[in-house]
Amino acid sequence: MSPARATRGTPEQGLPRPVAGRSDGSDARTRGIPEATVARLPVYLRALVGLSERGIGTCSSEELAAATGVNSSKLRKDLSYLGSYGTRGVGYDVEYLRYQIAREIGVTQDLPVVIVGIGNLGHALANYSGFSSRGFRIVALLDADPVRVGEEVGGLPIGGLDDLEDIVTRERIAIGVIATPAAAAQEVCDRLVGAGVTSILNFAPTVLAVPDGVDVRKVDLSIELQILAYHEQRKAVGA
Repeated sequence: MSPARATRGTPEQGLPRPVAGRSDGSDARTRGIPEATVARLPVYLRALVGLSERGIGTCSSEELAAATGVNSSKLRKDLSYLGSYGTRGVGYDVEYLRYQIAREIGVTQDLPVVIVGIGNLGHALANYSGFSSRGFRIVALLDADPVRVGEEVGGLPIGGLDDLEDIVTRERIAIGVIATPAAAAQEVCDRLVGAGVTSILNFAPTVLAVPDGVDVRKVDLSIELQILAYHEQRKAVGA
């Protein structure tokens, strides 16, 4: 899901510009891309970044599928929504496909992000160095605890929640990350939306109610662990 204020066409530093004569996939974008495909594009991008860092210039659909754990025919269908970037008998140009996917999902830019709730999880997110290399810039950290205001985490001072609306406006925040306790999450969400944020990543263990036009992605670590527990149980029964 591309944030509403995202614009395409400015390559991220380190990503190649389009090669003359190749389709830019604009027709595919106007047709719309299935949500399941959108969810897999970041997985492909991560694999392509890894291939690039290893100095690999081209890869086949089978090699890229193996690196992502996706069926190769499904991968080819997914990439067909972006345009025709593969060459028969050669495969995909890693750097060019990396750029096209990054552009499609809106991370060829420097998208400003605010994290609200700097507890253990928020603290870890603020210190994560991988955001900047993927097109995201953490510009503000906010917390309701006045004792924490002014504390520096990841090179940024923690601000109070009273600053939320001003920061969203001043920094033109594209994405709000909610890492608060469940009881506070909806109020924080309402304030982010009211300030103009239309893309939210929610780590709080609750379902957020948002108006049309606002995209929410929920990350629930306990649910993921429970899914793994299910598979562990099945393996134990089959042992």
